Amino acid sequence: MKTEIPTLFEEGTNGRGVLLIHGLTGAPAEMRLVARHLNRRGYSVFAPLLAGHGMDAAALRRSRWEDWLESVHEARAGFSKRVDTVYAAGICVGGKLAMMAAADSPGKIEATAIYSPCFHYDGWEVPHRYSLLSPHLRWISHLPLLGRMNFRENASLGIKDERMRRLIAGMGNDGMLESFPGKALFEMHELGRTLKSRLPSMKTPTLIIHSREDDLSGPSHATYIADHIGGRNRLHWLDDSYHMIHVDRQRRVVADLTADFFETDDAAKS
Repeated sequence: MKTEIPTLFEEGTNGRGVLLIHGLTGAPAEMRLVARHLNRRGYSVFAPLLAGHGMDAAALRRSRWEDWLESVHEARAGFSKRVDTVYAAGICVGGKLAMMAAADSPGKIEATAIYSPCFHYDGWEVPHRYSLLSPHLRWISHLPLLGRMNFRENASLGIKDERMRRLIAGMGNDGMLESFPGKALFEMHELGRTLKSRLPSMKTPTLIIHSREDDLSGPSHATYIADHIGGRNRLHWLDDSYHMIHVDRQRRVVADLTADFFETDDAAKS
């Protein structure tokens, strides 16, 4: 039986806070490195645990994307009592949840940073059969078989740096899952479908960071958001990381880009 997975919190010095949202099958511990760097820049940082995560595939199977989003809303409400200004950043699913939370509560989250956005898996390491199935997840989800299927992470774990890959692979006790249910893919797809429908009305300033070598999601996901979001945005490409850019070789670059964006005139609180 897994022990309770802790959240991550560090007090800052500048009165501003960054809510850090982990990805599908992830846990707050995966945000530790980028959190540490942001905290050195003066930010308070808080990484909550999303509903259904941190236990096992069965628990994740019982959750829906709306439950994940509610976790972000609750975290933001509590965090806002400790800082003057809240920003949000997240990896993959976590980034989409950050955008949705900001849109749901205008003015409560001043800006967002999304890392490696992904609507479906189509990167260079994803088996071709998965890429073919992804557009059809909506009707496939009605098949009883999907509810019983579990999928394992790719061998690379989305990390180019081999040392960091070994480190993340050993974080099972921190709540990171090695496998995930097919239903979670459907929930990720539904979250993405809802986000796409809302993009034109989203006005929160948004930084999009994506690697050209992303092994799970191709560049089109980032460009789609940049081209369709209604608010100000900035798209930045990386060239020495895979999908998990917040823990990979350019993690410090990711943190600095995030802090710099939150400190610009476009994103700063008026």
